[in-house]
Amino acid sequence: MRKAYAWWADAVGGLPTTYWYLWTGLLINRVGGFAVLFLSLYLTAQRGASAALAGLIVGGYGIGGVAGTLLGGVLTDRWGRRSTLLASHFATAALLVALALTSNLRVIAALALLLGLAQAMPSPAFVAAIIDVVPAEKRSRAFNLQFWAFNLGMAGASLLAGVLAEWSYLGLFLIDGASTLLTGVLIAWKVPETRRRTIVAEPAAGGMRTALTDRIFLAFVGLTLLQALLYSQTNTIVPLAMRDDGLDPSDYGLLTALSGLLIVAGQLFVPRLIDRHRKDRVLAVALAVMAAGFAALAVADRLPAYLVAAGVWTVGSMLAAPPNAEINSELAPVELRGRYQAVFFLTFPAASFLAPALGGAGLQIFGEGHWLIVAAVGAVGALLHLAAGPARERRVRRGSAPAAAGDTHPHRRRPH
Repeated sequence: MRKAYAWWADAVGGLPTTYWYLWTGLLINRVGGFAVLFLSLYLTAQRGASAALAGLIVGGYGIGGVAGTLLGGVLTDRWGRRSTLLASHFATAALLVALALTSNLRVIAALALLLGLAQAMPSPAFVAAIIDVVPAEKRSRAFNLQFWAFNLGMAGASLLAGVLAEWSYLGLFLIDGASTLLTGVLIAWKVPETRRRTIVAEPAAGGMRTALTDRIFLAFVGLTLLQALLYSQTNTIVPLAMRDDGLDPSDYGLLTALSGLLIVAGQLFVPRLIDRHRKDRVLAVALAVMAAGFAALAVADRLPAYLVAAGVWTVGSMLAAPPNAEINSELAPVELRGRYQAVFFLTFPAASFLAPALGGAGLQIFGEGHWLIVAAVGAVGALLHLAAGPARERRVRRGSAPAAAGDTHPHRRRPH
């Protein structure tokens, strides 16, 4: 019993109260956040869109996410974390209700783009706020718990969504909007502004230029994009492949629920497993494992085979989550946290566009061979992590970051 208590205290203890409110908001939002998971199926089954048109609309959601991520990063540093989170959550809730009540495909495409913008805005603010309030030595645990909460919510969402999709797609969007609204209310009630007022704000263009010219950071972002391209297959192309194999929406809901449940059951053990190893090696192993999972889809045609493949790629994503977030926090200068987070999080909306746009064509042209191409991308990413890791480690050990573009005032920069 003492060992169990000590493990639990080590896994979740000692984190600030504000962190736990952010964590709770993320969990609530994720439990109801299933509309985008089923967007491609909704468009084809309920609105008569072709697979190609559905891919373009979902890709438009990704384009909106690119703009929203950049906007969210700038606003996080200039408005503050709290204001950015509130604006994005309330806008998202309104857009989800509008999508639920709209049948015109052109209007749906426009709303999907705006939804991508609004849903991407909070990511830089969430992570910047966590870095603000959590001491550096506890951030690995904080990010691990954040990933755990995200997937705990996703597991619940997937179980509900598979049933709701067969009952009412309208319900998917309305419940998603309600959970987003509830998260916004919680943030408004309990989360204070976490940005340090003593930090001198950088000009928006100069601050973003610093992040976009930081070569070590951009190499890491590029490798994260490869990982995001793999993972984005799970909510864009995998459901289409399962449909082609004669499986139901509820089967896809079971698959995504399995991934979430594996993370819920095992994620708290990950820090102890990986903390003794260099982050670049952990990420290389993680991408190799993900690649193996997607390669298995080349021979999958029944639900059990899909579930096994999902279990494999989920283990890879579990290993990758803490080092990805920790490296990102280590490379970002304190006064540019929002902008660095924005550039980092660009990988996810970019993948949301590229994965359906390229993946839909790949599945149509190559069939099951598409999954071997996806696996090859993962294998290349694993090798590149090993090549890029040493320079990253040296940068972190120095505790330095590139000076902001045009910055000739050394006293404007402050250490982490």
